[in-house]
Amino acid sequence: MRKRVNRLNKRCLKLSSVLVDSKRPKTFTFGIYLLVILSRTAAMDSSVDGAGQEEPKRSSPQTGPQSPGLDRNPSPPPDKADGEEEEDLDAIGDTVYSKHWLFSTLTRLINMVAKHSEENSEGQMQLSEDDEEDLCKVWDMAMDKDVASVLQEFKVADILLGVIAKSRCPRLTEICVGILGNVACFPDTCVTLSQNEDLGQRTSLCVHSAVLLLLLGDADPPTLLETSRLLLMCLSQRDVCSLWLQRIRQQTSVCSNLCFIMCSSTNSTLLSITDLLEKVGELVDKLFDLDEELMKSWITFHPRQEEDGERQLDVTSCLLEAAKQLRSESPAGVEVYLHILQLLTTVKEGLQAFAAPDGPGKSVWDFVCDVVCEDVCQTNDLSVVFHEWKSVLVQTFSVLQALYRCQDQWGSRSDASLPLIGTVFQVCQYHSECKDEATNKDDAEDEQLQALDEITAEFLADLCSQMSKDTAADLIKNGYLTEKTCLAAASCLLPNFKTSFQHLQEALSEVDPHLADVMRTRLPV
Repeated sequence: MRKRVNRLNKRCLKLSSVLVDSKRPKTFTFGIYLLVILSRTAAMDSSVDGAGQEEPKRSSPQTGPQSPGLDRNPSPPPDKADGEEEEDLDAIGDTVYSKHWLFSTLTRLINMVAKHSEENSEGQMQLSEDDEEDLCKVWDMAMDKDVASVLQEFKVADILLGVIAKSRCPRLTEICVGILGNVACFPDTCVTLSQNEDLGQRTSLCVHSAVLLLLLGDADPPTLLETSRLLLMCLSQRDVCSLWLQRIRQQTSVCSNLCFIMCSSTNSTLLSITDLLEKVGELVDKLFDLDEELMKSWITFHPRQEEDGERQLDVTSCLLEAAKQLRSESPAGVEVYLHILQLLTTVKEGLQAFAAPDGPGKSVWDFVCDVVCEDVCQTNDLSVVFHEWKSVLVQTFSVLQALYRCQDQWGSRSDASLPLIGTVFQVCQYHSECKDEATNKDDAEDEQLQALDEITAEFLADLCSQMSKDTAADLIKNGYLTEKTCLAAASCLLPNFKTSFQHLQEALSEVDPHLADVMRTRLPV
């Protein structure tokens, strides 16, 4: 065992003597990384094999044959039982993964990048098929908690971020970030990844965060996808989310980079754009949900206008562009962006952005109306619609209600369409039926349906308070306003919205007196 450790140390010293050469300072860091890995691995092997054993054991094929300069015949190969025991000692946790294979793969990666830095530091490194295959295996292996822990012992974050900074190889960058993303899936390893407590590495968190956040400005879509996934994973871990929020607040480029990704979604050169936009949406949604002040600052933040005269990017417009791109491809992705738009309506800065005469308010209104009327409510089976799309309806009605109150400040007013008002009446009818049927007891206890009931009543009150007799006549003519839907809508308005109830009743008195009389008889105020 001591011979093998000595061989490892000699390899380490030989390589580090090259890497620490003052004429090649750029590769110094990789020498340090390799020293850490080799020393940890040698210590691990020494503790596992035992110092008093006379015969060295081969834990993996990578250790190579014994030296031919022996003064006796080589020992026979170990029997099956010993071989199985040695394989167990080399395995990572309860897996069949080899520690030494993992070690040798990372070592080969370091050597490869160090060699590239020496020979062509400014050029893009090429990744061979064999190297790519092995690194992808590490990527998959990192999904295991035990493997993630071993990678952390090997200082994998330092290694991979160093590789990212030097390789200039998009595929390699994607793989490195993907490995870190899998490591961050586990709370313990995510904390270690985010917080380096070593005395000499107190600045590593800042370095790690800066490198990862700057990757959001990369031109490679797969790298952007994995970077967004990694950041989302870190923000989802309670112990470190505040730390990452702090770094994101300090790095102003995050907002402009995410806006660029969302508004450039129609660029045909971007691959896997649906997955990327979904993940970016989840990231923005998480950020805004965790930090209201960050959301406010991003709403009012306008990146500097480009020299070619392109319009300034703003968060709201970029969110709309991304949602439009996802509409035909990913209903789940649209739902994420609708929730972000709903969050914007909860703060003054968001409402001001929607109300601006030259802002995106009217465009958002038109888009959300289309989603409700053309995508969500296309079936006559109300129970299916409201059970599968209830969360979307809560989001859309919340956004539409906020926008409806902003319309007076727009350059051109967008009155509520007949199908939209008809959809609101349908929701009221469904809730009325649910209350009357004992079989829907579970619905009465459903918090989302209760929230939908509340926002529907508020939105209906706004619609009815400004409903003209012509609109009422068109609703009746097109079958949206019947005796059944009218009574259901009127019930939703009482007792909290009496003024809107009376306005609806007055409009009906001029176009359909019989329907108005039914309202007075069945629902006296």
